Amino acid sequence: MLELAGLSPDEEAIYGLLVTSGRAAAADLAQRSGLTDSQARRILDSLTSKGLASPTDDTPRLYQAAPPDVALLPRLKRSADELDLARREAARLIDSYRDTMRRHDAGQLLEVITGAEALRQHLRQIQTSVQDEMLWFCKAQYVAMPASSNTEEFEALARGVRYRVLYEKAFFEEDGAVDNVVAGVRAGEIARAAPHLPLRLAIADRTVAIFPLVTGGPHGSPEEPTTALVRDSNLLDALMALFDRYWEDAVPLDVDDTGEISGIDGTGAPDGLAPTDRKLLSLLVAGVADKAIASQMQLSRRTVQRRIQSMMERAGAATRMQLAWQAARRGWL
Repeated sequence: MLELAGLSPDEEAIYGLLVTSGRAAAADLAQRSGLTDSQARRILDSLTSKGLASPTDDTPRLYQAAPPDVALLPRLKRSADELDLARREAARLIDSYRDTMRRHDAGQLLEVITGAEALRQHLRQIQTSVQDEMLWFCKAQYVAMPASSNTEEFEALARGVRYRVLYEKAFFEEDGAVDNVVAGVRAGEIARAAPHLPLRLAIADRTVAIFPLVTGGPHGSPEEPTTALVRDSNLLDALMALFDRYWEDAVPLDVDDTGEISGIDGTGAPDGLAPTDRKLLSLLVAGVADKAIASQMQLSRRTVQRRIQSMMERAGAATRMQLAWQAARRGWL
């Protein structure tokens, strides 16, 4: 048990006898441990060199153990530190190995999943292992896992995982859909709605995603879905960018004390202005510079300028001043 402290099993046995004996001669220790006298003396010399034992001035010579807290704890701490370093180095080598394999083997990047049951198992597995955040696109007409059966989400929410879920408008037309969303939001889910979503998508910790390759029929249709599990790659980056783009324009879902939910049509403010654009517009009208808007809203400066240009085109404004006037007239602020 004390191998981490640098002791062999025989050294550990002799040291244990010294601790319980107080003082003992080599011959006595040999007899009690089943070793020869020469073996016991050799082990005592080793323990002495390691600072775990010391001879006395008695005749015949006796040995006594060094206090375990003084002799063992520093050794164990050094071993623990070395073990941490070894783990970090092993993790680095694992990452390096995976990167190498991904470059040479596409199967390390993308795994094809065939059938609804296999898809359900993978969806449950990634939610069971997720540590920080789950991202979802929820479309109408489930293929493998109805929302009411996804108990893994509530378990993950309970252990502190963040869920950001984007629902398309048609999702709420299904029986029980509103109740399921209300339960999720009350459990901690951050939910938004959009008029339409391009695909079904689940992303765990921004390291693995599941999305359809060939979509099967809804509600248990005999047509089996074919989906892909993709790991860290440019494709995964593109899927995350797709999620972030739709999330920016989506409408937050609010649940009141009575369980009523608002925002499910996904159209947002008058004329369909998204919440992100409303906030951006309010900062623009207040005279905040593009760079400061980008920093405050955690967007790129190019995204800020693109969204302003889009609002200008929508309002028929040639300048930003005209945009501010049109925004006031249309009730965008």
